[in-house]
Amino acid sequence: MNSKSMLLEGLSDSVGFVAGALIGYGIGSLLGLNIFDAGYSNSSIFGIVLVGLGGGFGLQAARRWRNRAKPENPDNS
Repeated sequence: MNSKSMLLEGLSDSVGFVAGALIGYGIGSLLGLNIFDAGYSNSSIFGIVLVGLGGGFGLQAARRWRNRAKPENPDNS
């Protein structure tokens, strides 16, 4: 694996994770869940869970996109 492909992998993973986490935060905000609430109330915990799930889904989406964009190599069968 060369350094260019490693850079692309790291950047796509980070962009996917951050975008997914922001989408999770946005959904939580629409539902009235505040992750920055004082203490650990139920709404705060559910908001944090949504951010984590969003980040995980975004990361997986970025990896699927990267694997789909990768050309097939028939020599390595």
